[in-house]
Amino acid sequence: MLQRIWRFVWRRSLTQRFTLASFLIIISGTAGIGWWVGEQIKADVIKESATTTALYMDSFIAPNLQELSYTKTLLPAHVAALGDLLRKTTLGRQVVTFKVWDADGQVIYSTNPALIGRVFPIDEDQASSWRGQVVAGISDLQNAENVEDRRFNTRLLQIYSPVRLNGTGQIIAVAEFYQSVDALEAEISAAQIRSWFVVGSAMTAIFLLLVGFVRWAGKMIGRQEITLHQQVMQLTELLAQNADLHERVRRAAASVATLDERFLRRISAELHDGPAQEIGLSLLQLDGLSGFEPGGTPETSQRRAFEHPLTEIRSSLRRALGELRSISAGLGLPHLESMTMEEILTRVVRSHERRTGTSVSAQVDEMPQHAPLPVKITVYRLIQESLNNAFRHAGGAGQRIGARQEAGVLRIEVADRGPGFDVAQALNNEEHLGLAGMRERVESLGGQFQIESDGSQGTKVRASLLLQNIGGGDE
Repeated sequence: MLQRIWRFVWRRSLTQRFTLASFLIIISGTAGIGWWVGEQIKADVIKESATTTALYMDSFIAPNLQELSYTKTLLPAHVAALGDLLRKTTLGRQVVTFKVWDADGQVIYSTNPALIGRVFPIDEDQASSWRGQVVAGISDLQNAENVEDRRFNTRLLQIYSPVRLNGTGQIIAVAEFYQSVDALEAEISAAQIRSWFVVGSAMTAIFLLLVGFVRWAGKMIGRQEITLHQQVMQLTELLAQNADLHERVRRAAASVATLDERFLRRISAELHDGPAQEIGLSLLQLDGLSGFEPGGTPETSQRRAFEHPLTEIRSSLRRALGELRSISAGLGLPHLESMTMEEILTRVVRSHERRTGTSVSAQVDEMPQHAPLPVKITVYRLIQESLNNAFRHAGGAGQRIGARQEAGVLRIEVADRGPGFDVAQALNNEEHLGLAGMRERVESLGGQFQIESDGSQGTKVRASLLLQNIGGGDE
């Protein structure tokens, strides 16, 4: 049952759910406030009646009870006076039963003669009155001294009032009044009805104002939700387009890296097969010209005149040939497609050691067997350029590389113990194209590039490259 109610509620709109919740809260609040106000009215009416009775007792009853300060018996004249007061005065006629108690719980006087002289337990209300308090409340007449009262009544207003000795605060007795509750309950009921009407009207007005405000706010929120939903849809489409464009850019960057390498390989081949071949052929011809034995003929004298310049030309051409071959070798890459990452790292390190005559310390952890070609190209060029910089600027001191794979990310570090440099200035300097090129290569594949350089610690080049979602295909 509760589940059905819960499902019914949650199928309603937000405004309907708020209206229902507000209605339940208003009803509960109205009931609680109304009950509390009613109880306060009831207590105030009873307190007013008790105050009136206490004044009546002090003014008319107490003077006829003064002898109780030294005896437990009332004078006959005072007994008669009490009877007249209870029969002839307006308030006295409202009294159903009247008793006077001493401190031992004995009834000294009562409108019911059968109770006079009897002793009953002192209840809590009577004990409070002996301490000087006027205590009032509606009694259900369950005490032993109320047997006669229960024959004609079910409930009566019970009031205990202390009797004091004239001129002092000494309590010499306690007077107990029982009054009918019919008029009292009618007065309480009328006051409670008025309070319930006021509370109910106020709560109804509050409820109507809340419902009106919520409906207005609900319509506004509904319009805003529609607008927000449309904006979210547009933003989702834009994000999808941006993601697609980002993927295209990454693939294009990877393709550019591959095309660049193909272009450099073609330049390398053309340099090797063209200018290098021509320079080599020229050197062979010069070697042939300078290889004749000198004689005494005029031709021999002429060759001797050109021997020294030819030697310089030959040396210059040999140096140029060496530079061209070095540039050609540096531009061209080996066939990386068929090589594993570990083989690539070994190849670039060994090539550098052979070319420079220096040693490189390598610490290579377990490498992936397959990697996209753009990643292979970037790793090769990154290590090649970093080692070249270490040899050129640090003399190859402390050259080392480290490589490891962590959760689909390839991390490369190349370090040396050189003098270091200002990283920010070097990256912004157009002459240092190698550093900018390394950074562009790494970041174009979505990786991270970092350089640390210090005069006492040397230089460290770090790069992190994703092994997935890179354009260019895998091995």
